[in-house]
Amino acid sequence: DAGDPVELAKKYVEQRADELVFLDITATLEKRKTFAELVNRIAAEINIPFTVGGGINTIEDAALLITAGADKVSINTSAFRNPALISQVAKRFGSQCVVVAIDTHLTDNEWIVHVDAGRTPTRVKAAEWAMNAEKLGAGEILLTSMNADGTKSGFSVGITAEVSKSVNIPVIASGGAGTMEHFREIFSKTTCSAALAASIFHYGEISIPELKKYLAGRGINVRL
Repeated sequence: DAGDPVELAKKYVEQRADELVFLDITATLEKRKTFAELVNRIAAEINIPFTVGGGINTIEDAALLITAGADKVSINTSAFRNPALISQVAKRFGSQCVVVAIDTHLTDNEWIVHVDAGRTPTRVKAAEWAMNAEKLGAGEILLTSMNADGTKSGFSVGITAEVSKSVNIPVIASGGAGTMEHFREIFSKTTCSAALAASIFHYGEISIPELKKYLAGRGINVRL
């Protein structure tokens, strides 16, 4: 438990985070709806782009969260099982509101999409699904390497580079952040637009201002 989400959100604004992503990663699986009231409380306290995901199965679910204050909604399993949902949300709220989250695992030399909070493998390759999602109206891809996630041993450069090259929309790299050098590596070796991390920031292992200063000093274009 990293603490109260509202207080954490305020801390990240003070630290000059570029964006906040609030994912209830088990919501879809356990049929829980992301807590719109909590989204509303966080949105009231922050002035940076705010992406919310978890349990978004219908256009109504997306509308509830956007009305509560989310700038973007992240959809994962439900987008894969019902691709029309991407188009529906994009049509009503604009592509800039639609983040398609892809959990991928390297299996037999192929990066395969997994759904149901990563528990269920599909037969679809990550880059293929990313290209499809873009055609359907996604404005952004949140790409999580399940192999790297939680290891703190670095982002998965290969698949991040491949997906970033395959689409014309921003790709957020996720999974594996452990050091400041890991961020430099993912930005210098791929064309991803952003990198996401959770635990290293939640537990104060790296502060956002020092990370940005480190990256800027190594020629990476960041907002200071």
